[in-house]
Amino acid sequence: MGTWRWLATAADAVPTPADLPGDGDWQPALVPGTVAGTLRALGRLSDAAAEAVGGQDHWYLTRLDRALNGELRFEGLASWTEIWVDGALAAESRSMFQPLAVPVAAPVGAQIALCFRALAPKLAVAPRRSRWRPAMIQPNGLRWFRTTALGSVPGWCPPGLPTGPYRPVQRVETDRAAAVVAGIDLRTAYDGREGAVALTVRLGAQDGGGPSRAMMRCAAGEAALELTAPDTLSGTLRLPGIAPWFPHTHGQPALHALTLHLGDETVDLGRIGFRSLEVDRGADGEGFGLVINGVPVFCRGACWSSADVVTLAGGRQAYEPSLKIARDAGMNMIRVPGVMTYEDDTFFALCDELGIMVWQEMMLANFDYPQGDAAFRDAIRAEAETLLDRTQGSPSLVVLCGGSEVFQQAAMLGAPPEAWSGPVFDDILPEVVSRLRPDLAYVPNSPSGGALPFVADKGVTHYYGVGAYLRGLDDARRSHVRFAAESLAFANVPEEISLATGNPPALTHHPDWKRGVPRDLGASWDFEDVRDHYLGLLYGVDPARLRREDLERYLTLSRATSAEVMEETFAEWRRPGSPTSGALVWLLQDLAPGAGWGVISSDGEPKAAWHGLARAFRPVQVTMTDEGVNGLMLYLINERPVPLSAQLELTCWRDGQVAVVTASRAVAIEAHGSASLSAFDLLGRFFDISYAYRFGPPGHDATSAVLRDEAGTVLAEAFHFPLGRGHERHELGLQAALERDGEGWALAISCRRLAQSVHIVDADWRPEQSWFHLAPGMTKRVRLKPRGENPKWPNGEIRAANGTERVPYAPVDGGSA
Repeated sequence: MGTWRWLATAADAVPTPADLPGDGDWQPALVPGTVAGTLRALGRLSDAAAEAVGGQDHWYLTRLDRALNGELRFEGLASWTEIWVDGALAAESRSMFQPLAVPVAAPVGAQIALCFRALAPKLAVAPRRSRWRPAMIQPNGLRWFRTTALGSVPGWCPPGLPTGPYRPVQRVETDRAAAVVAGIDLRTAYDGREGAVALTVRLGAQDGGGPSRAMMRCAAGEAALELTAPDTLSGTLRLPGIAPWFPHTHGQPALHALTLHLGDETVDLGRIGFRSLEVDRGADGEGFGLVINGVPVFCRGACWSSADVVTLAGGRQAYEPSLKIARDAGMNMIRVPGVMTYEDDTFFALCDELGIMVWQEMMLANFDYPQGDAAFRDAIRAEAETLLDRTQGSPSLVVLCGGSEVFQQAAMLGAPPEAWSGPVFDDILPEVVSRLRPDLAYVPNSPSGGALPFVADKGVTHYYGVGAYLRGLDDARRSHVRFAAESLAFANVPEEISLATGNPPALTHHPDWKRGVPRDLGASWDFEDVRDHYLGLLYGVDPARLRREDLERYLTLSRATSAEVMEETFAEWRRPGSPTSGALVWLLQDLAPGAGWGVISSDGEPKAAWHGLARAFRPVQVTMTDEGVNGLMLYLINERPVPLSAQLELTCWRDGQVAVVTASRAVAIEAHGSASLSAFDLLGRFFDISYAYRFGPPGHDATSAVLRDEAGTVLAEAFHFPLGRGHERHELGLQAALERDGEGWALAISCRRLAQSVHIVDADWRPEQSWFHLAPGMTKRVRLKPRGENPKWPNGEIRAANGTERVPYAPVDGGSA
């Protein structure tokens, strides 16, 4: 096809393409893309322009650059769409989530027109009566339309109804001499010893009967396909000893190419993985945990928002940066919530490659959906079938969930238990999963389980005890969390490099700053208030006064707070003996510039919170928890598939620089194993290590634990501050040496006095680690990654939250260290 043009017209003012003005304000259009994306490319996108999109009709025009005898395939049209071919209405689409194939027999130069009819007027006249009305998503009429909630969630999402051909438009020729594959059903299984592929191929139109031979090949094996019906081939390939797919934290995400051979034609069916999946409900039958290939997996990660909320972009280029950053933080699960949109096949292929499990929700959230309407039920059934059919070979997809906060919204607004669910969640979706992807776990809604769907100690919860509800950090244990599909939402302050653009201005009282801070609609507080609460709790200062008197210091401690709270909470959840089987942070990426929920800012830069999670998520880990008069407990975790022999070292520090107590022990942890050790046991004598007995003044103000491998390499560290982190600053003796690291650079950082929340500020180079604590006598080597192509040599500085100095670094002689 040729290039596309776009024009906005008044709602229902232009009935057909023939009525379009020839001299209108036609503009080049981005396809795939949205109207908002085109406006942004033209420099015309604003909140007002985005909000106006839903009240207008939008026309897209192109012409065939060569004749087509086949079909046009539309992978995603948002949302109420007419497709015109040479002036005739060829098809209509009512769902942005369903692809559409339109038969086309047209000559070169034939006009293809797409009209996206104004959705806002249709929302306004949609049936209003419902048993409950959520405040979060507006308007209530949205529940009748199969479109995303993005753009309709004031308080944390940019405005505007997504409109346009946001997924690719493809032309498909049907004139083929080879056999035509009309459909594929692909099932994989793994029993711990053997992988199996069951393949059913539905053949299309055949000239001279079916193929002379048919087989599939995977790894080193092959199996013939037999004709089981006039147009159907079936077969099973068994692969003893095949390498299974694991999340990257627990093993290798092994993938294997699968090909279909029909006569002389080879059809690439992509790469598949073999895994088993069980749901561990716990001894009481009320929990939720995943067991992959017989190995219990602690699921940790974040909730996905969008690679680009303006264009709803898909494809490897859009997804790969965020997913790789997620993997680099040790995340092994991404949840796609019901308030977002479905991502394309590349998203799942990348998660397959990276070893990241996917918790996929149906795009159903908060509303009292019209489940009594047959057309609505059919639309959801078709949506689920399309999703599961196109992801049949994906091992990363592990959970299909009915949606987000439908049950919770009903319960919180007083609806009785019998009103929470319905036929979509109870019957339709479980049946589709059983039929198309029986290897998935099905969850009817997130959250769900227990006397109320959102309680933490039963089933799946959304946990904000630590967070929006301002509970103490010990609430993470008190609440007996089983699985948190979302948690720990804070207004995470971006790094200094992100704020250097001035968008938003780094002035927290400025209206543009507050626009980027998420809030619940109608609440008298926002999530910056939540973060401030924990800043005061951790550092013993008045956040409001600090913000007025020392903004830079306020931003530093704000960043440190997010990292510290997340790391400490996950240390509690991951400890051996914890009832928690997984927890996901809300959110992975910001949807707009500013202090949003994302642990990755809108410019792609990891925030301090990301660095805290990267430490909390290490597959080989040491953590400490304060057990009061029982002292400190140390927990050792080895999620790797091989045993670990290591040395554990414990040091208590006075004034951050004098080692008053030390102890060490050789430890051995089995593959996929863990161990717990009392600090009293490790020390072999009494020392008030948690400062619980208080027989006198405290003997120390910090404790550090280090886990080293047999070569002396540090695998993990943990810190405890019995008197709190404190607000005082000292000269720490920070030092930084810049070294060559192959083609790149690294920093060797050390200190004389314990340094808290050490962070690296560099305009052109991104540190692999930042916002970490550093004990005296330790040297941490931090690799630097270039942010762009051909960056200047590293030239930045090292700072610490409790330090007075700023330590600059730069290569000697303009680039040679």
